Amino acid sequence: MTVKTTNKIGFQHVGSFLRPEELKQARKDFSNNKISQAELTAVEDKAIKDLVDKEVKVGLDYATDGEFRRSYWHLDFFWGFEGIDHIHYGEGYHFAHEETRDDTAILSGKIKFNKDTHPFIKHFDYLKSLTDNLDIEPKQTIPAPSQLYIELIRGTNDDKIKEFYPNIEDLYSDIEQAYHDAILAFYDEGARVIQLDDCSWGLFLDDNFLSTPDGQAYANSGIQDILLNLNNKAIENLPEDLTINTHVCRGNYHSDFAFSGGYGPVADTLFAKENVDTYFLEYDSKRAGGFEPLAKVSGDKKVVLGLLTTKSGELEDRQDIIDRIKEASQYLPLDRLWLSTQCGFASTEEGNVLTEDQEWAKLKLVKSIQDEIWG
Repeated sequence: MTVKTTNKIGFQHVGSFLRPEELKQARKDFSNNKISQAELTAVEDKAIKDLVDKEVKVGLDYATDGEFRRSYWHLDFFWGFEGIDHIHYGEGYHFAHEETRDDTAILSGKIKFNKDTHPFIKHFDYLKSLTDNLDIEPKQTIPAPSQLYIELIRGTNDDKIKEFYPNIEDLYSDIEQAYHDAILAFYDEGARVIQLDDCSWGLFLDDNFLSTPDGQAYANSGIQDILLNLNNKAIENLPEDLTINTHVCRGNYHSDFAFSGGYGPVADTLFAKENVDTYFLEYDSKRAGGFEPLAKVSGDKKVVLGLLTTKSGELEDRQDIIDRIKEASQYLPLDRLWLSTQCGFASTEEGNVLTEDQEWAKLKLVKSIQDEIWG
């Protein structure tokens, strides 16, 4: 017996894929001035074309470019805005077992989006040129507005915010407008599904982090309202045929995580009030807590359960996944649920610790279970 989902989501992957070795080498050669930008782009183009062919073969309804042109899932997009520069902070993000590279974004002026200079527009155009000839639709992933705000309030930007935004409300407005303009630019190029990737909510879930000096500021629920408003205002008054999804996780760097804790502390804000169509939620381990917060998902919004981990290559037990879907349906009807992996396979160019064969095996299992349960 199968259950039809309301406004069927389709078979989607969260976004990123492991970079092929040829692409990794080309990026390294480019950073060492051994090849030109044109030569790097040619390698990227071929890698993305090969990836899209594989996405079609596995049965995906929506293709991404694997984030192959990015170093990070979020920072590259930020660096494309006017008023934001790339710097080295001196220390990276501290994950559970690793520290990331130290790149970050710093304010250099007022934040604006320019479709003629932001590289992601041309990146999407190339992806769409491939999918136009195939039975698959393009999907654009970008970091959420809230994620940009969280990046900008790291210590290095304190003085810059005071310099360029003496009225903090103006910073909020510029982030919202820049994102709104970017989303409309993607839409004009043919994007009909845009996903806002968002790790900012993980800051409120982890008691260990909240007990630290850095974390104590996030114990103030008012910050949740700031993040919510940034996201909602950026996506208001968009075309009716544009789907806005969000992916929420707790960090994904070289198979490591940043935060632990269930969604309860953010459910009344994120699940009840954010005006997206669908949530892609990390649920691959006990760190994600139980399904009870799903009862707070308001209206007819849907949830894609990220039950298969991308942090290891071990393939999950099929029946275990089916049982967990049934458990989740106690809190949200089955026709508003769907299935995916917990995150991308390479949120940064380092990639997670598994093989390409293993990542495709995960997606094949997702597809098989989707077909059995939802048809």
